[in-house]
Amino acid sequence: MKAVKVMAMINDQGQLTLDHPLITDKNSRVEVIVLIPEQTDLNDKYQAEVLADFRQAWQEAMTGQTIPVAQLWEGIEDV
Repeated sequence: MKAVKVMAMINDQGQLTLDHPLITDKNSRVEVIVLIPEQTDLNDKYQAEVLADFRQAWQEAMTGQTIPVAQLWEGIEDV
């Protein structure tokens, strides 16, 4: 048996919709194992990422590794 890892969404009817089609033999049966992350796992991961980004930004600000806001807008056309 071959394992293929793909991401999917569960719709309101509880059906899976894969992000990308599987490249394999068509019309074959498969075994599906669904791993649903705990809500706290997502929150903890998100908080850790935000904290890491903040620490990096703070370090850059404290060491003068910044650019003027006006420079951020250079080259961006009005939408």
